[in-house]
Amino acid sequence: MLPPSGPLAGIRVVELAGLGPVPYACLLLAELGADVVRVDRPGGGTQLVPPERDALNRSRPSVAVDLKSPAGRDVVLRLVESADVLVEGLRPGVTERLGVGPDECWARNPRLVYARMTGWGQDGPLADRAGHDINYLGLTGALHAIGTAEAPVPPLNAVADFGGGALFLVVGVLAALLERQISGRGQVVDAAMVDGASSLVTMVYGLLGAGRWQDRRAANLLDGAAPFYGTYACADGRHVAVGAIEPQFHAQLLAGLGLDPDAHGGQLDVARWPEQRERIAAAFATRTRDEWAEAFAGTDACVTPVLGLTEAPSHPHLAARGTFADRGGHPEPAPAPRFSRTPGAVRGEPRAPGQDTRTALAGWGFGEDEVTGLLEAGAVVQAD
Repeated sequence: MLPPSGPLAGIRVVELAGLGPVPYACLLLAELGADVVRVDRPGGGTQLVPPERDALNRSRPSVAVDLKSPAGRDVVLRLVESADVLVEGLRPGVTERLGVGPDECWARNPRLVYARMTGWGQDGPLADRAGHDINYLGLTGALHAIGTAEAPVPPLNAVADFGGGALFLVVGVLAALLERQISGRGQVVDAAMVDGASSLVTMVYGLLGAGRWQDRRAANLLDGAAPFYGTYACADGRHVAVGAIEPQFHAQLLAGLGLDPDAHGGQLDVARWPEQRERIAAAFATRTRDEWAEAFAGTDACVTPVLGLTEAPSHPHLAARGTFADRGGHPEPAPAPRFSRTPGAVRGEPRAPGQDTRTALAGWGFGEDEVTGLLEAGAVVQAD
């Protein structure tokens, strides 16, 4: 594990391991330089992939702690004493019942930022209910707006889990750390996916309020209804993405497709959008995706190939920027954003639950005999 480097070097984070947005948020903090220790339950929790292949587990060590035991609880409180942030993603009230809630932690460290990640939030009628990205997104109006005219289409779990969840959690943590410099006190960050995902569609709600958005799918400028903003199949069955919104870009799109702008009709003539889409679709169907990508290269027509996950890392632009890193022959996104003086970095391979219990606890001030005693008592576990 590489030492911390980046703009957050010197910040220490205790992560109570969870799924989705919690590990992603802590990965971001770690690769921006924070010293993050992941506290897993013995044996780990639910795993979608083997821990050693889970990209969300990279860049920070893992200790396995039995939080249901008094000694295990005390391990977390001891870590909190020298931490700046604790991140947890359990249901509301669980950490309080375990004895590591905000009050117990602040008794040890009043400067601690206590960051909580949930789908529904810490309060409200649904606060104690289960859910996943698609459920949280469904309540925000965003899922209703995404998809075909016939049905909503879930946009992976990128919008609520990672966009509305992890990224808003990180923003909250950074803001609370800045505020702490003034007040000298920590506070709770309540990051709820329903709140964050709702915030992500602020512009759409603004358009709706201004009468510029219809509350149905495939009827608006950005939801696939406009023929100049959508995807088109090519001769080889692959697709291109078209985003020619501005008039000058739209003109270049038509020129590149060999379409007569006078016969095509006005760009914002909504009544003619269906026939315009048919005309554009017929043109794109005459060549392969890569032929169209080459034809539009160097133009501002806003036409790009739709790349698969196995293709994207080798695209010349992404390769030139180092957007993806190779790990054992498999591409993974590199740290973002970038900094001119204090760049972040991938700090190590994914770690299995409890793989670093001895070394990580030692790095956080636990003595060798103390760790041995905790291991013998079963309060912590060192994985093989």
